[in-house]
Amino acid sequence: MKPLGRLRLGVNIDHVATVRNARGSAWPDPLRAALVAEAAGADGITAHLREDRRHIRDDDIASLMAGINVPLNFEMAATTEMQTIALRHRPHAVCLVPEKREERTTEGGLDVAGDIPRLTDYIDALREAGCRVSMFIGHDVRQIEASAEIKAAVVELHTGHYCDLIAENRRAEAAIELEALREGAALAHSLGLEVHAGHGISYDTVAEIAGFPQVMELNIGHFLIGEAIFRGLGSAIEGMRRRMDAARAALA
Repeated sequence: MKPLGRLRLGVNIDHVATVRNARGSAWPDPLRAALVAEAAGADGITAHLREDRRHIRDDDIASLMAGINVPLNFEMAATTEMQTIALRHRPHAVCLVPEKREERTTEGGLDVAGDIPRLTDYIDALREAGCRVSMFIGHDVRQIEASAEIKAAVVELHTGHYCDLIAENRRAEAAIELEALREGAALAHSLGLEVHAGHGISYDTVAEIAGFPQVMELNIGHFLIGEAIFRGLGSAIEGMRRRMDAARAALA
């Protein structure tokens, strides 16, 4: 299968807000980080407004909507509160994610298959408001098929387990997980879903995932913000962009 177009990079700026909030000051500013990301080649900005506002806050969403020139991917739990906020701002994309207050970061995919009636109704209003709705899920066949059933536009495959296995040098298990992700991407594409991927992606793992021809977008945050400490945010993003482009070019 030939590539379906340029692989987009969405940069998640949540942890710029984490650093800001740790000091309780106005710096560093997530909007400024978003603008640096734009200049470095990001195709979109991702921000997760959590129930407990541990990093991104409501006023960050307002400033991002007003200040950036690329699409905003608004990550959120499928709650009434978050739906109301999304309908007020009408971002380009809404990505529904599972959320537990005690977790450090999103630990797994959304259970779409177990919540089909509610999620069908839930995303209708978002779709009517002009938002592209994405389901953040694992590669399980049931979850992919359920996402198509509720008429989501996009699925974002959770790559965290694969990336963790690579970091732990568990190569045999990582190969199995990578193949499962590859099969999930192919299935989702065959069902008419646009395929994205994200979570835990680093320079060491991006090439394999960017090599899936069905994947149209990667959303990457924590690694880039961490790498920015050592080389600057713009340089970190440019390095990721080069690796993505090289992996895509290898498919031609």
